[in-house]
Amino acid sequence: MISNEIRYFLAVANTGSLSAASEQLFVAVSAISRQIQRLENQVGVPLFDRHARGMVLNEAGEIYAHHVRKNMLEMEYALAEIKGLKAVRRTLIRVACTDGLAFTLLPRMIAAFREDNPGVLFDIKVASTQGVAELLRSGECDLALQFSLHAERGVEVIGSWPAPVLLVMHQSHPLASATHVTLNDVSHYPLALPQQNTTVRQLFELASHMSGNLIEPLITCDTFSTLFHFLLRTPLALTICSAFTVLQEAETHGLILRSVGIDQLSQRNLQLQAQSGRPRSAALNVFMTFLLQQMNALEEPLRQRWKP
Repeated sequence: MISNEIRYFLAVANTGSLSAASEQLFVAVSAISRQIQRLENQVGVPLFDRHARGMVLNEAGEIYAHHVRKNMLEMEYALAEIKGLKAVRRTLIRVACTDGLAFTLLPRMIAAFREDNPGVLFDIKVASTQGVAELLRSGECDLALQFSLHAERGVEVIGSWPAPVLLVMHQSHPLASATHVTLNDVSHYPLALPQQNTTVRQLFELASHMSGNLIEPLITCDTFSTLFHFLLRTPLALTICSAFTVLQEAETHGLILRSVGIDQLSQRNLQLQAQSGRPRSAALNVFMTFLLQQMNALEEPLRQRWKP
């Protein structure tokens, strides 16, 4: 059990104000305020910056919140082991991923895993690249699957696979049979792009600027499913993603993947990540091993599926 001081501290940290924490906890604002002040007296420094509109963790508060959440998570694992849940039984695995991976890859992997492990439950959170990293660092997920351009602080990379940015188009598209596709070629067709907080869009924008082809998309959306279904209904349209994102859907719907052959579009990996130093349940270790095996088996066939 956690003390009221810690419980109230986390509520204010998460909601950003005493009044919001009060509504969440059904506790008077004055009681929460007293407990926060008592905690700050014990620590010896203020943990929040007070503003007219609320309370924000300061540097000391961020450090304290990080260790509180980490200790709470470790206690959860200890209690699980004490209750005999060390084995792969009815265990919840929390996974964070970016949108493209939630489209088809992760659902397929989880469905295949549960054929032999029906007692394992999953909670999936979809966020931006920055959001996925923060969920992992804060302990709000056990595992992350995301496209990455650089190493993340406080994150252990369990597996990494090349995930270049590719064009997706109908098999009947004029560029489908072209011997070489350039960004200038792409500019002549309707383009559906993810929004700019995604690594795939960032690399595409970088390549476009460096090649002098500033391409204005016809449609942008932060959900790949929307782009995919727009593409299916627009024979001349193009979108971008990795081969991992569409898996069998490309072949099923008569689509192909093409490389543009620009270095900037190859500077991305798909990573399986976990928080460094965190204890792992037996179920999580089994699922991680399963993902590694599946991803290693997928990588070569997917690489051969698109045309260079």
